[in-house]
Amino acid sequence: MQASLFRPFRLALVQLAVGPHKAANLARARERVQEAARHGAQVVCLPECFNCPYGTQHFGEYAETIPGETSGVLSELAKETGVYLIGGSIPERDSAGRLFNTSIVHGPDGGQLAVHRKVHLFDIDVPGKIRFQESEVLSAGNSVTMFDTEYGRIGLGICYDIRFPELAMIAARKGCMAMLYPGAFNMITGPLHWELLQRARAVDNQIYVGACSPARDASADYIAWGHSTVVDPSGGVIATTEHEEAIVYADLDPEMMQITRASIPVTQQRRFDVYADVAAGHKKRE
Repeated sequence: MQASLFRPFRLALVQLAVGPHKAANLARARERVQEAARHGAQVVCLPECFNCPYGTQHFGEYAETIPGETSGVLSELAKETGVYLIGGSIPERDSAGRLFNTSIVHGPDGGQLAVHRKVHLFDIDVPGKIRFQESEVLSAGNSVTMFDTEYGRIGLGICYDIRFPELAMIAARKGCMAMLYPGAFNMITGPLHWELLQRARAVDNQIYVGACSPARDASADYIAWGHSTVVDPSGGVIATTEHEEAIVYADLDPEMMQITRASIPVTQQRRFDVYADVAAGHKKRE
């Protein structure tokens, strides 16, 4: 069933400077989410691995259960500020001891709305440039994640998930008006594909797309690209920043999406008699 509701709202992407101390990271996240709320943000997104450094060597050390310390902070913060809060991602340890890269969403009442475990693990090997294998320590999630707000339905992925168009296609066809991706592209993949992939997912589905990165730390083992960005349904970049800590604001407008879809009506012109609808076989898995 598709959600027809889409009311205007202000989105904030918090490009957070992340260090090795979890308590300091959580305190800084609190300050920046409070700031975003004061500036009118109604939906706020934190970056991938916002409570700890990103890296396979760190996931086990910083892993938490859900509920746990970080999810408790996120719940309290969402309720305090009255925002929908996408908690970037954190290393999660489940009851079986498996590790996941997980995003937790809380509503303005502090209640948990969604949990997304990164579906596509970041296993790459670019000769002479970068090799990274999340699967050495992480397990993959198995769900397409969407959640409803008073402004409309939003889809959620984490970083490498953006390279796989099916998640956004399913979300859009299930009534999502936006996809949000906490992510941490690096200094090799960032310049090549960070903005390109966001614009592609937006144009493919005529929805808003936001991607929230940590701020760049040149002394870290893994150096994030930064450049948190929001793209509109026509593929235009409407808000972005450089690599320092910052908050990116964007006002999401249903009229913009309606005009885009009416002008280039691909949502009505798909040929499911020629190719399959990837959303038709989608079933939520727990």
